Amino acid sequence: MRVAGKALRLSIVVGDGDTWNREPVWREIVRRAHAAGLAGASVFRGMEGYGTTYRIHSRRFFAPSKDLPVAVIIVDAEDAVRRFLPQIDEIVTSGLVTMDPVDMLIHVADAEHVP
Repeated sequence: MRVAGKALRLSIVVGDGDTWNREPVWREIVRRAHAAGLAGASVFRGMEGYGTTYRIHSRRFFAPSKDLPVAVIIVDAEDAVRRFLPQIDEIVTSGLVTMDPVDMLIHVADAEHVP
């Protein structure tokens, strides 16, 4: 079964070393998104990047990686995403947050799991 509709994509990019109450910020975002009942969240670790410091952070073969970029992507109805934004403002102290309107296609095997 395929479900289609309009949605909002929330992308949050933080450093993998950023923490909230001793936990990675990305983990706290996913935990809160789940608790808020958002449709889903995925976390992606970047191989290289730079941000406000303009220092390039990259993964090296023999050297430990430091502060690699991590992106959390959440897609849900616009009103649900906008209600969630104050929680992002609370826990993200350094990072980039973007929102984009998207056309959503959900493929589900079971109609019981349609959002």
